Amino acid sequence: MPDSMTVADPRVEVLQALFASATHDASTAMCRWTDGLITLTLDEVREIPLETVCEELNLGDELLTMVVLSLEGEVGGEMILTFDESNGRQLAASLLGRPADDSPEWSDLEKSALTETGNILGCAYMNALTRLIDSELVPSPPYFIQDFGASVLQQALMAQAMTCDQVVICRTGFHRRGEELNWRVIFVPTTAMRTAMIGALHSAP
Repeated sequence: MPDSMTVADPRVEVLQALFASATHDASTAMCRWTDGLITLTLDEVREIPLETVCEELNLGDELLTMVVLSLEGEVGGEMILTFDESNGRQLAASLLGRPADDSPEWSDLEKSALTETGNILGCAYMNALTRLIDSELVPSPPYFIQDFGASVLQQALMAQAMTCDQVVICRTGFHRRGEELNWRVIFVPTTAMRTAMIGALHSAP
């Protein structure tokens, strides 16, 4: 695909700068929300074929926790935050200021903590994308999904798979007082969103 971005493509540097700015904004918001406990760092941005996502993210049969925000309209897509069970629990515990819960079921309070995290991150990323493509984006309320590995990701990506065969992967590091918990942010644009992003990247100095 001619417009596909690879690690060697200089346009990825522009995209990385975009997500670095969004991550900085999100980190500032998270730091305020948690009284300085939580910060975020951008580790990597690249684009890969949709069919290789599960392999690239090493997703198998482990329990996966996700928070999903949909961007409504033709120029839209989905922002997906993924965690394994341990990291999702530890993030919720950090946000709630209590030890991690090891019970089988997630409480409504834990789910709310993660969806609020998705809301904070989603708003930061959407604002950055709005600045890039000069078009207002309207995110839906974030929602919580929990299931096993690849099946969850495929379900979340099903709508986008009909129109787009590339996924922008943004790997983000979560830090709490020196302790690092790895989690991922995946952005799946619609065809119109990809066209708008690529057009903006082509015109970038």
